[in-house]
Amino acid sequence: MKRNFAEIFFLGFLALVLMPATARAQSPALAPPNPQFLLPSKQTLNYAVDWRVFPAGTATFHLNAEGSNEHVTATAASIGTVNLLFPVADRYDSVFDLHSGCSFEYRKQIQEGLRRLTGLMQLDNAHHQQILSEKNLVTGTSKKQTSPIPACVTDVLSGIFYVATQPLQIGHDLRFPLADGGKVVSVTMKVEAKEPVVTPAGTFSAIRVQPTADAGVVKNRGSIWIWYTDDARHLPVQVRAHLFWGTITMRLTSVSNK
Repeated sequence: MKRNFAEIFFLGFLALVLMPATARAQSPALAPPNPQFLLPSKQTLNYAVDWRVFPAGTATFHLNAEGSNEHVTATAASIGTVNLLFPVADRYDSVFDLHSGCSFEYRKQIQEGLRRLTGLMQLDNAHHQQILSEKNLVTGTSKKQTSPIPACVTDVLSGIFYVATQPLQIGHDLRFPLADGGKVVSVTMKVEAKEPVVTPAGTFSAIRVQPTADAGVVKNRGSIWIWYTDDARHLPVQVRAHLFWGTITMRLTSVSNK
């Protein structure tokens, strides 16, 4: 699946390391969320996004519990020079089960330059299927495809917060299956070290995690790290991507319980 600008600078720490699984049997099982790391019933996380040394955009995660499910909404918008060259105003939505971690759906609304696209990925865990629908709002063309998935998978957006529900012990890798663009991919998160992280929202003791892959067409395009707070919240406070066209850093600017 072709990646757009916002998915790289906003969700890129996962997107750049995804690789197609060669067989369903090789996909790791999705461990359920650890009850020690509870996600909030309502929370908004705001970020500043820099490209090299220049402000490039803003990003927001909004979490809202809906019964036994967690609804995650993410937005990304370009600012400054980047906005003049390539305006971005994107929105992503995902819903997953708080007890199993299984995702149910992933939506995206993309507005980038002259590009307009909507997409919906429905995950039918009971029947081991993902149904992907996309529509190009400029050309009016649409596509739809159905493909197999394991009994329980996460998605690109929910996966960020699924990782936050895990213990994240230094030296212990976390592997899980992720449905994306009509494929099931296997993601490995290396829990590397604890270190302080300075952001506009404050200084945090954090755990550095690096997604990796052994193969795939995007394997050698860059390196990605994400820092989660070293506490029961596991807030994602910073993301950094070293890419062939520059370094992108996403830093937490504020947190609110609304």
